[in-house]
Amino acid sequence: MRILFAAAECAPMIKAGGMGDVVGSLPPALARLGHDVRLIMPGYSKLWSKLTISEEPIWRAQTMGTEFAVYETKHPGNGITVYLVGHPVFDPERIYGGEDEDWRFTFFASAAAEFAWNVWKPQVLHCHDWHTGMIPVWMHQDPEISTVFTIHNLKYQGPWRWKLDRITWCPWYMQGDHTMAAALLYAERVNAVSPTYSEEIRTSEYGEKLDGLLNFVSGKLRGILNGIDLDAWNPETDRALPATFSADDLSGKSVCKRVLQERMGLDIREDAFVLGMVSRLVDQKGVDLLLQVADRLLAYTDTQIVVLGTGDRGLESGLWQLASRHAGRCSVFLTYDDDLSRLIYAGSDAFLMPSRFEPCGISQLYAMRYGSVPVVRKVGGLVDTVPPHNPAEASGTGFCFDRFEPVDFFTALVRAWEAYRHRDSWQALQKRGMQQDYSWDRSAIDYDAMYRDVCGLKEPTPDAAMVEQFSQGQAADPSRPEDDGQNAAFAAVTAPSGPSRNPLNRLFGRRAG
Repeated sequence: MRILFAAAECAPMIKAGGMGDVVGSLPPALARLGHDVRLIMPGYSKLWSKLTISEEPIWRAQTMGTEFAVYETKHPGNGITVYLVGHPVFDPERIYGGEDEDWRFTFFASAAAEFAWNVWKPQVLHCHDWHTGMIPVWMHQDPEISTVFTIHNLKYQGPWRWKLDRITWCPWYMQGDHTMAAALLYAERVNAVSPTYSEEIRTSEYGEKLDGLLNFVSGKLRGILNGIDLDAWNPETDRALPATFSADDLSGKSVCKRVLQERMGLDIREDAFVLGMVSRLVDQKGVDLLLQVADRLLAYTDTQIVVLGTGDRGLESGLWQLASRHAGRCSVFLTYDDDLSRLIYAGSDAFLMPSRFEPCGISQLYAMRYGSVPVVRKVGGLVDTVPPHNPAEASGTGFCFDRFEPVDFFTALVRAWEAYRHRDSWQALQKRGMQQDYSWDRSAIDYDAMYRDVCGLKEPTPDAAMVEQFSQGQAADPSRPEDDGQNAAFAAVTAPSGPSRNPLNRLFGRRAG
């Protein structure tokens, strides 16, 4: 089967979150099942220094009133064919953010659709998050291409319809308040990145105001758990570690712990209980909970805390102040460093993920793989991957808490700290986590079944009256200018000029505008 992935990230070249890990690891697992899998992504400027890319593009075209070129290269780790959409809008170093973010990714989605129609036509086009959300809409009346849309994070929903009307082609049949809603309506299958998250997003607590629409399309909603690359993340062979180890021989982990303490400026103590955190420093990840309980935890236990990540300035400042109050006990590196992250997974005794919500989570899988016991909130994919430790039955792989409250998180930390005192049972707990199979090969079987189920299938056009029940209205978009004159000015700047190159326009004889 011909499968084309369209995504804004792909590890290890360009990664900001879990989507990058999925897009970098799932295609080779699918290829091992016999599929021809390829990827199209934005041609970020930094990729030209990381990959071997041909000087001449394989294709040139125009969409949304501007020209673009497509270059071909190979994934440096797995050899999967990668197509890069080249355009000056992708020259800045950033992946996300900026005033042009909505236009940039809508343009990328449009270029990817043109490529699929005209150059390499897949049987299934697998779209990831709102950045590619318009593709299922455009493919809706193409009988040869079926679409799958994966929700990595429902919180980010893309531009609203009023803005889409001004920057790109919105078909006459299109419904939905914004890019994310449209993708949910028009993709042949929608999947979330864990079974529990697929259920949670159908509730008002986690549905980000899309719970009604998600219940409406629940018949095509699936939940498939993410995996990890067991070869790339293997403590027995990881060259980034000062010493390797395995579930059968954990001696190298103590070496990693000592080196981690040295690298992070902590007191060198073998018996200290080291907590690690590698994360985007945002509210979703529960960093504020850590800030509320850390002083008390450090005051009453021999715990040490190490944090690696970047994000919200307020949370970064709070972590810096915490580290300054507890020199030698708490260390914070406000950056992203792959080698250091691996050292934290290998050198820490326990790993923190007190998330507000967590679609799947990858870090807890890495942590267990490297013998670091996760302390997590029972939410999303953390429920599916971290069964609670039960010492009486010698079962479970981590420590869990229910409510997003400091007292609940603190209680879970104290339970983990007390369990660490019992070294034999603690090592058994570590080994259970290290022996879990969260490989992509397992998840790929579920994706394979979904692709086969959807190939050649086209969903009927949603009933407008039914969809209208779940609409918030365009006035609900906080970014929409209130003044009509501002809207007119925005339209004048962003409206595409010249004839549309969209094949459906040509097929049905429609004119742009």
